[in-house]
Order: sequence, then structure tokens, then C-alpha cells
Amino acid sequence: MPCFTTVCSTVTLIFYISPVRSTGMFSAPGLPARALLQGVLSAASEPLGAGGHRAHRRTQAGAIPARSTKGKGQSQAKVNISAALVEDIINLEETSEDMQAVIEALKEDFSRNLSVRTSPGALDHITVVTKDGKFPLNQLGQISQKSPQLLTVNMTSFPESTAAAAKAIRESGMNLNPEVDGTVIRVPVPKVTREHRESLAKLAKQSTNKSKEALRKVRSKSITQVKKSKNKVSEDTIWLLEKQIQQMADEAAAEMDKLLAAKTKELLG
Repeated sequence: MPCFTTVCSTVTLIFYISPVRSTGMFSAPGLPARALLQGVLSAASEPLGAGGHRAHRRTQAGAIPARSTKGKGQSQAKVNISAALVEDIINLEETSEDMQAVIEALKEDFSRNLSVRTSPGALDHITVVTKDGKFPLNQLGQISQKSPQLLTVNMTSFPESTAAAAKAIRESGMNLNPEVDGTVIRVPVPKVTREHRESLAKLAKQSTNKSKEALRKVRSKSITQVKKSKNKVSEDTIWLLEKQIQQMADEAAAEMDKLLAAKTKELLG
């Protein structure tokens, strides 16, 4: 019978996945596996008493343990389901990869588009919309730095896209005001003011919020996939998988918050 483990601070719990509700190691008459899990997770997070033993609390026979309320400084019990054991329900590795892809996209956005100092590389991947499709600016023009205060984009190879390139630079959110001179786009580098720094920090916050929205879509898609198996597996199995997915999303969101905090500190100086 397939099983998965739940790891929480000091104990490892083993559960058996079965289409029959409340079966396996944690079965008990009239007591769902979910309630038992909540009780064990709650007990696992309680502080040790004298002699290294956990304090026992009296409950009425058959009573369902309530969800534990975490106090400040207490460890959060976690679910850790083996992806291989639930692959017929959902591909958890794919869910993890999709969430990580959102994080990596945010990192790349921070690196490319949110820098106090404007460099030629900052313009490389600005997307230019042309009649033939969308292209990175560095594929349409030659970008160079003429002086610390001036960048240029030579559009000789694609002169018909000069206006579109200038528009893309202007709307990049980098506080740039390009000037078109024939097939050359002159891009004055703005002075680093407090207002400019705060504007970039605001853009970083907006980018993070967009990434979190993308993360929520990954989570919702995965939970919807899990619920499609509600007639094949127990309600408790569905609940545990939903908890695992939410936990993964929370961890990804926390990583995004750390990235935002670091970027904001860098931008504001």
C-alpha cells in the first residue's frame, strides 16, 4: 500500500494513501485521518516539559483535536509528501518547477529593468513591437555608451523600426526619454535623484505583486488538478495535497518578499 511521510520538527509521520477514508496507520473509529493529523501536528509543535516529555492534555473520547494555534517563535509543522507516491493525482515536481520559474522571472526582471545606474545592457531586452512581431531591442539596433550621460541605439539595420524602438524605450519604466535623430536613437542617462530611486522601488513592488499573482495561478491550477481525483481517493488525501501545495506557494511568496526587500534596499541606498 503506497504511503507518504509528513515531517514536523521532531517526528516523522507515515500515512497510507487509500481510496477508502481514514484507513491505514492512523485509522480510528469515527475519527478522520485529517483530525488525527491535526492533533499529532499540534502535539509535535508543543514545547517539551521536564525530562524531555511532552505534556499530555485530556480530551473527551472521540473528540476531534482542534487546529493548533502557533505562538510567536514556535516552529510551523510542515507536510512533506513524496511526489512519486501521488503522481497519479498530480505532478508535484512540475508544480514546484512552475513556482520556481515565477521566482526566476522576477529575479531576471529585477536585474534587467530595475537598476539605479542605466547601462547599455539595461536596454538589451526591452521588447520592441513591430509589424513583424516582438523583438528584443539588441536584435534590432546596436546599443553603445557614448559617455556616462548618453547611450545610443543605431537602427541602421532596421530603420523602419526606429520609431517603435524609441517608443519601447520611453515606455520601459526606466525613466528614459529617447530622442530620435534619423536612424540613431539618443538616450540621455537620467541623474540619480531620490525621486528616481523611489520610482524604481515602486516598480519593484509592482513587479513582485504581478509575480505573486502568477504564483496564485500556479497554485489554483494545481489544486484544481488535485480536486479532479476526489472520487478516486479519500477526502483526507485531497486535503493533505492541498495543504502541501499551499505550503509550497507560501514558501515561494516568502522568497519573493526577501528578493523585494533586498532590491528595495539596493535601490533606495
